Amino acid sequence: MGATTAVFIGLGANLGDRGAALQQALASLAALPQTEVRQVSSLYRSAPVDADGPDYLNAVAELATELTPNALLQALQAIEVAAGRERLYRNAPRTLDLDILLYGDEAITTPDLTVPHPRMGERAFVLLPLSELAPARVTPGQLAGVANQRIERTETLLWPVAGSSS
Repeated sequence: MGATTAVFIGLGANLGDRGAALQQALASLAALPQTEVRQVSSLYRSAPVDADGPDYLNAVAELATELTPNALLQALQAIEVAAGRERLYRNAPRTLDLDILLYGDEAITTPDLTVPHPRMGERAFVLLPLSELAPARVTPGQLAGVANQRIERTETLLWPVAGSSS
């Protein structure tokens, strides 16, 4: 690969076989052109935020990619659709949710994409796994601000997926 950008992706699911959906999503991310999965956080179980439904399983993955932010967004949305994602209403339960949290050090604001993710600082299910991979990207104040959210780190490992080269 040529020059790459470090990108952090939030992964979540609260419908169906959540663990299998996240593992398949990681395999799909690893299969993207000009993209490598560098590392994956622990898996976390968390209550939905501003929504109803079953608990989520969440993780954060660090990618190295040559894809542009928009090309990456389109690829993530295609992976979500392949996993049965339906956008019925805001914060609806979902089979898979993939969010670009950080794209290098870029600040991006377009009609389709805002990076850094606008609500990541309000969500323990993003900040805790992100702090495992990139502690300098999460402040103690941010962690204190989400300390009241119900979240639990699990012992399950998502990565490497059998057959991956990572």
